[in-house]
Amino acid sequence: MMRLGKRLRAVADFVSDGARLADIGSDHAKLPIFLVETGKVKFAIAGEVVKGPYEISLENTQNFSEIKVRLANGLYAIEEDDNIDTIVIAGMGGILISEILEARNQLARSMKRLIIQPNNEEAEIRSWLIKNDFKIVAEEILEEKGKIYEIIVAETGEMQLSELELKFGLYLTASETFEKKWKRRISEIDHVLSVLPENKDEERKNLEEEKAIIREILG
Repeated sequence: MMRLGKRLRAVADFVSDGARLADIGSDHAKLPIFLVETGKVKFAIAGEVVKGPYEISLENTQNFSEIKVRLANGLYAIEEDDNIDTIVIAGMGGILISEILEARNQLARSMKRLIIQPNNEEAEIRSWLIKNDFKIVAEEILEEKGKIYEIIVAETGEMQLSELELKFGLYLTASETFEKKWKRRISEIDHVLSVLPENKDEERKNLEEEKAIIREILG
């Protein structure tokens, strides 16, 4: 049985039973293998953009006819006959993930569910989702090996978010891990302020405003 770390296991929990899955940037096909082995999905694409990981994914999935490994850029790993209804993109920057989704916008918008785990710039993901007729149905924040990650799950629908909701999410504020993440951000801001030249008035003002907002959110 494929063993997943805490982060990927949390992603796996958001995959619906019977989904036809595309895992983009598949990290050696670990997630598709786990989902097939547990019977949660019967068909999955493992998409890789780099030849080395692609070859490892091929080797790892050689006994799994339910998993197709494709060497392709982003969502171009998905073919029409695959009938994919769920896309996972995990472990990349939020801006890059948004660009991957936008590159095949119509395909992305046809999905029943998107499960996104950005390493940063979560607001970029939320913004892309609401602009492209998705609603956020679940979020999770977790820590693994000292790093804090957010998972954002979206389905077709309409939603409007405030600037604060774009930045901080909808469902995460009552969490010790959420508090830890944003206290870290305050520490980062304090460090930047301590070394920022006094004449950088605009940058200093923006950082002070961000810190005040975080403190208000944390209560």
